[in-house]
Amino acid sequence: MQFGLWNSASIKIKMIQNPFLESPENQSWFELKPEFIRTDITIALEQAEKNLQKIRDLKPEQATFANSVKALENASLDLQRAWGLVSHLDSVCNTQELREAYNEMLPAVSSFGAKISLDPVLWKALQAFEESEEASNLNLVDRRLLNETLLDFKEAGADLPDEKRKRLEEISQELAKVTQKFSEQVLDATNEWRIVVHEEKKLAGLPETAKEAARQTAIEKLRTEKGKSSWVFTLHAPSMLPVLQYLEDDDIRRKVWQASDSLCVNDPHANEPLIRKIILLRQEKSEILGKNDFADVVLSRRMAKNGEKADEFIMQLHEKTIPFFNNENRELEEFKANKTNQDTELLEPWEVAYWSEKLKKERYDFDSEDLRPFFPIQSVLEGMFELTSKVFGLKIEERPTKFEDQVFEYGNNSDAVPQSVWHPEVRFYDLFDEQSEQLLGSFYADWHPRSSKRSGAWMNYLKTGEPTENGHREAHIGLICGNLSAPTPSKPALLTHYEVETVFHEFGHLLHHLCGNVPHRSLNGVNVAWDFVELPSQIMENWCWEKESLDLFARHHESGDTIPESLFRKMLRARNFMAGNTMMRQLAFAKLDLHIHRFLAKHEFEDLEASLSEALNSFLPKRKSTPRSIALRFSHLFSSPVGYAAAYYSYKWAEVLDADAFTRFKKEGIMNPNTGRDFREQILSKGNSEPPDQLYRNFMGRDPNSEPLMNRCGLST
Repeated sequence: MQFGLWNSASIKIKMIQNPFLESPENQSWFELKPEFIRTDITIALEQAEKNLQKIRDLKPEQATFANSVKALENASLDLQRAWGLVSHLDSVCNTQELREAYNEMLPAVSSFGAKISLDPVLWKALQAFEESEEASNLNLVDRRLLNETLLDFKEAGADLPDEKRKRLEEISQELAKVTQKFSEQVLDATNEWRIVVHEEKKLAGLPETAKEAARQTAIEKLRTEKGKSSWVFTLHAPSMLPVLQYLEDDDIRRKVWQASDSLCVNDPHANEPLIRKIILLRQEKSEILGKNDFADVVLSRRMAKNGEKADEFIMQLHEKTIPFFNNENRELEEFKANKTNQDTELLEPWEVAYWSEKLKKERYDFDSEDLRPFFPIQSVLEGMFELTSKVFGLKIEERPTKFEDQVFEYGNNSDAVPQSVWHPEVRFYDLFDEQSEQLLGSFYADWHPRSSKRSGAWMNYLKTGEPTENGHREAHIGLICGNLSAPTPSKPALLTHYEVETVFHEFGHLLHHLCGNVPHRSLNGVNVAWDFVELPSQIMENWCWEKESLDLFARHHESGDTIPESLFRKMLRARNFMAGNTMMRQLAFAKLDLHIHRFLAKHEFEDLEASLSEALNSFLPKRKSTPRSIALRFSHLFSSPVGYAAAYYSYKWAEVLDADAFTRFKKEGIMNPNTGRDFREQILSKGNSEPPDQLYRNFMGRDPNSEPLMNRCGLST
């Protein structure tokens, strides 16, 4: 794909009075300045309140689906979109000015959102409509929206006395502020730490790609002549992980690991006080709502139904995994002892990835770095788009982009109006149905780390389209972000295979949203139960392990060759290396989450780490030095009022679903367009228009089976 960069003095910038209130299709990211946030969000709040008042003013006999249920769904649409932009910028372009503006408006936005489902007058209007003749004759999708809306109110506490509803509002506001603080401290603590290496001999064992990236980081961060002859490593995953996996220098590995392990332990970024406050607030909320704990609150409408069932699910997988887990750790300890002519003993945490890599190399003659040259990010994306066309009948076209006064001519459609983006690295695409050529949606992609961007990878959306008067559906607008290996002066961005899986994972979420074809915004796309939402994302990862699909996107960045058959076979043989540990690590995260929200939240405890260590004893490998838990930096649980709190098990739950569902693709052909179309129609397009277990049965013809997952992981006896 050809692209270029040029300055355009001819691009006229039209100043927008309220940039955060602009239509998502015409978004000018350059004009989204922090100084507009207070005014624009205030306007959106006022308009949303006016919209709600119209519903409150309804007489019982006047209530219809359009002026009650649907009007409620649309009442705060402008506010949701505007605040979504503010939150997104906070994630990808974080500045002190933006933080201050975000935190200034956060209480008002949180309060407004909390009040809606606790409003007794709105509740009466919905109840009045529910009893009407029109309500009894609704079609299935409209009825689903009504039922979900009524449950939102009931489960929020709409029937509670005034004083309890008021306290729930206060809790929502407090949670919004504390979780935002948690997120900021993880970002700041991550950005604060770095280690500078001045002697190249200390980098023995490190892949050249990692060395080159570290040199580039040194140039950027040190901004001195010394930076040109130094190497800088950070706690961002593309920098940290190669150090732990390959670097021979035990002292540097130790320092990097200890820095990661102690992230957010001490002031000024200490997160334990925040966690304590968060879980107490969540527990108080649960008790006000008449629930045992926060797990029972958030899971009541998810596939697991309650915390006990989620815990049982985790423990069942734990029991199946533990023999493999124990055996793997014993083998690794014996391997190190053999190679160092020492007695067998426990490993230090910073030794684990290093010796694991050496064992894998010896056992399978496979180094995961051997795959990296075959995964230049542009080839990965183009191949993934081609696969999307073959399997799902979708076409993706890239558009030119604009950042401030620069235009980037990406794609083949040079006549298209450049799409404004928030950073020069961001790309923009349109997604079409190949048969009808209808534009289903558009999306931004932002793949590489920077200090102003939060860690991890995620998908989100800026607009959910609905049917128009002419019967067509508005196009959705989504985004995918990551922190993947960046390009260097001499090489394009070359990804690890794990990073390729991450790209496919987030793209699966994106397809789920952009293919959504439900007539109601809140039932569309990824607005589904969170133990179902990971199915479309995780099933996409399967195509990263099949030679037929790999040949579409795995192309050597210099020769253009596909992965040699011999290397592919080694890759497959090594796939389940340390699979017991991989499985147990995720189960430990899920158990930590459930233990915090089902037990610790209800009991006083002096030492968070001691409490977690005891609860997770059988989930954690024994090490010479005891690592801390991930709790203090576990953004999935504590960076938003709900997020994945009490629901991290969802990843494993959905992994059972994806492994099972992919057996149909394996049977009928992994590139079979009929199977792909069926998945698109039965899963991707349906959103929350039907219960998730029914959607799964519609695609598979039966309930899910956990055995395909255990077989795929090599953990079957």
